Amino acid sequence: MFNDLILAHHDAVGSRPTQHCPKCQGAAREQWLADRQADLLPVPYFHVVFTVPSEVAEIAFHNKTVVYAILFEAVAATLKTIAADPRHLGGEIGFLAILHTWGQALTHHPHIHCLVPGGALSADGRWLACRPRFFLPIHVLSRLFRRLFLERLETAHTRGRLRFSGTLAKFDDADVFAAAARRLRRKNWVVYAKPPFGSPEHVLAYLGRYTHRVAIANSRLVSADDSSVVFRWRDYRHGNAPRQMSLAPDEFIRRFLIHSLPDGFHRIRHYGFLANGCRRARLATIRQLLPVTEGECGGPGDDTPRDARLPRFDPAACPCCGGALRITATLPRRRTPPVRLWPDTS
Repeated sequence: MFNDLILAHHDAVGSRPTQHCPKCQGAAREQWLADRQADLLPVPYFHVVFTVPSEVAEIAFHNKTVVYAILFEAVAATLKTIAADPRHLGGEIGFLAILHTWGQALTHHPHIHCLVPGGALSADGRWLACRPRFFLPIHVLSRLFRRLFLERLETAHTRGRLRFSGTLAKFDDADVFAAAARRLRRKNWVVYAKPPFGSPEHVLAYLGRYTHRVAIANSRLVSADDSSVVFRWRDYRHGNAPRQMSLAPDEFIRRFLIHSLPDGFHRIRHYGFLANGCRRARLATIRQLLPVTEGECGGPGDDTPRDARLPRFDPAACPCCGGALRITATLPRRRTPPVRLWPDTS
């Protein structure tokens, strides 16, 4: 099913087939996670999600390159500005931003996941740690994000960078677009921060579920034939209830292709002290500023590189809460008779 889908996508939009293939992304994810192992810091990590209203999502669908870029810019500027404010952290933060464009039912739902170490690097070279289990005030982030995004969107419209068709053709008129922007300013924009992770190794396990994901994985497919495609989804509006959805094959393919990114568009980006140009030097500075905790070093005579001593992923710990997994049953190992190289002549 997915093989035909990816080929159809490749013929339709000309982008690399592996970029949106649920199978081809596996090796890329493992390599990416291995490269990120050296970037982990022994501090709490926060997960912050920025979401745009449905009206903006519709505009983004017609202008993916422009609006997705604005989304990244507004998110980055929001986090950097609030974190640099002396009333909050008062320094430079670093974070990883990942664009997702889908909901559980494959509808168009653009949002950005940010993974942020819990602290900032001050201008005078000090490490400023976050308060326990608190990163930045959500309502402040939400309001600034809304303002910065709409300012950039209106600028793009003034410069003629946005294109509209169908039911959105009315937005070509500057007055109509300005009225729509005013309505969006009165809406609450959703910014959500999850509790910090238990330890850095759980960050890696969690990242693997978000970095190289596509709109739907093979594991969610229930059945497919000439008349329908059935897949599992979770209804977040009703207590995350598990459900199944049946779509006609052409509608399923249409929903999947909604989430194909413009060719060459990067949906994983690094900012602040995790930006590619300064990451290595800034992380070395921060590690020198952080107190050494038990288990990070092997002792005074241990000259093992610090990156090699970073904690590894523990399969016996939950990647979400850090709790220990309980073994409820152990299957006996299958015993096979020994292989005889020579016949038994006794």
